[in-house]
Amino acid sequence: MQLDEETNKRIQGLQLLEQTFQNLIFQKQTFQIDLNEIKTALDEVEKTKADVFRVLGQIMVKADKPTLKKELKEKFDTLNLRMKSMEKQELQMREEIERLRAGIMDKVNN
Repeated sequence: MQLDEETNKRIQGLQLLEQTFQNLIFQKQTFQIDLNEIKTALDEVEKTKADVFRVLGQIMVKADKPTLKKELKEKFDTLNLRMKSMEKQELQMREEIERLRAGIMDKVNN
């Protein structure tokens, strides 16, 4: 089946958008893992009565508990905000992909 140039360009655009979408999903999963790790660290810092430490490269250094909690909370909030932004972007991309697919299918089926 021979497709016109416009349809071929739409298909290429769709493929590029799908690749970008997959990269976004991968990045979102990575952020989710980071969020879970920070949440776990915050919970553990909150529960412990003992000294807390932070890992810096190859060593562990004693840390001030309130400062560490504050830093973890800020990092969590920042990542959480980025996740919400990515979720909006994901929704927009999904809608655009579906719109492009429908347009291409209409063109191919006619």
